[in-house]
Formats: sequence, C-alpha cells, structure tokens
Amino acid sequence: MPFRITFGAQSDVGRKRAHNEDRYCTDATLGLFAVCDGMGGSNAGEVASALAVEAIHRHINEASQQPDLPLIGPASPRVALPTNRLASAVRGANRTIYVQAGKRPEWAGMGTTVVAALLTDRLLSFAHVGDSRLYLIRARTIRPLTADHSWVADQVRSGLMTEAEAERSPQRNMVTRAVGVQPEVDVTVGQTELHPGDILLLCSDGLTRGVDTGAILHSLTRTDDVSESAQHLVALANDAGGDDNITVVTLAIHDAQEQTMWHRVRQRMAM
Repeated sequence: MPFRITFGAQSDVGRKRAHNEDRYCTDATLGLFAVCDGMGGSNAGEVASALAVEAIHRHINEASQQPDLPLIGPASPRVALPTNRLASAVRGANRTIYVQAGKRPEWAGMGTTVVAALLTDRLLSFAHVGDSRLYLIRARTIRPLTADHSWVADQVRSGLMTEAEAERSPQRNMVTRAVGVQPEVDVTVGQTELHPGDILLLCSDGLTRGVDTGAILHSLTRTDDVSESAQHLVALANDAGGDDNITVVTLAIHDAQEQTMWHRVRQRMAM
C-alpha cells in the first residue's frame, strides 16, 4: 500500500443503555475497518453485531489468501473488485446472522447495521446497510460518503421532513435496511481515491444523534492523534446525553515516503 495508516477506535455504552450492542473491526494489515450497531431483544443485538464483524473479517481475510474466492452475490461492473469483495463480505454476514437467528427463539429477528471500509492501494472501498456512517475529512471539510437507510432519511430526501424535524422525530431510530433480518440484503457500495492527509470516520448513530458535523470536524482536525480524536468524540456524545451506544473508528492517511523520511531522521539523531 502506498500509504501509511494510523487509526484509533473507541466504543462506549453511553449513559442510557444497560449494555453495548456495538462492535467494530480494525485490521490495518488487511486494510479493513468496520462498525456494526446491533438490534434485537434479549441482548440479541450484540450477538448480531459480533457475528457481522467476525463474518466480514473472515471473508476478507480468506480472500486475501485466495484471490479467486467466489463472491457472494452479484458483482457490479460499476465498481472495482475490492468494492465488490466488501459487498460480498457483508452479504455473507447477512446469511450467517439470518441462519443463527433461526436457531434460538430469543435471537429471532436480530440484525445489525454495518458500515465497512476496505483500503487497497489508493482505493477506498466502502459498503453500508442501515444508519451507521462513513465520513471523509479532506482539506478541513467533512463529507458523508454514506446516506442513511432510515425512515427519517427517506422523508428528508423526499422533501417531506426537514433535517431538524428528522433529528427530533420519534422514528429517527427506524432503519429501513439491516443485516441479518431477511435472507438477502441490499448492500450500498461506493469507492473513492484516497490522498495523503485524508481522515476517515466510521461511526454508529450514537455519535451523530447528539454531535453535529461541525463539532465532529473540529474534533478530527484539532489534533494529529486520531486515537485522541476517537476518545474526544465519544466524550462529546456522552456530554450530549449519551442516549445510545457510541462507537467511532478514526483513520488518518499518510504518505508512506513521509514515514521513511522520519525514520531516517530518527536514526541519524540516535547516532
């Protein structure tokens, strides 16, 4: 990979929930990062999110060792193979959760949101289902790369509700897609070229429900330490009420040559 990646991750139960149903994955070797926000009764949400993270990671890891590993579901000609591979991993997670949900009554109907990013060379591939989000911060501006699969988001896109009304709506937690609830799932994918200096944020809605994008941008650009940014974002969400579980994964993209240069400088200083 022509880039060096630094990352941070933080997950917190928040101030209103009894347990944390979010799970996340950070595997810099594979270039795979994901956040899953589980849903379902009798703690089944945390089961679904854990199964999703495990299944996605397993599929991407197997594909890294077997490039000809068959894709799960159709391949889109509009996107590159890594992007199709990530969609395949999410579909595999959907099948795993759906099968497991049928084995125990207390797991019936369990599901999870998924937002996942796969970094391959200069390409960022992403896939998502539900209302967990991926943001790109570039040149001190913040841009969402995903659009929520939720009832209120559909209302806003249709012009039937304003953003402010959506934030206050009692239905703001109602997702229109989730992984594991049905035998098959419609996965939204995208891709974009990465540049040195880019920052990526994957998060569950426990962050975005209480913290606006301006505050998120400030937190991610106030320091070069993405681990500190992750901790700060969770603190902001808790300060805003902590109504839900909060999970954030932050990544910074660096020029690989920059790392080599500083390594040489440190060697000379040591000598």
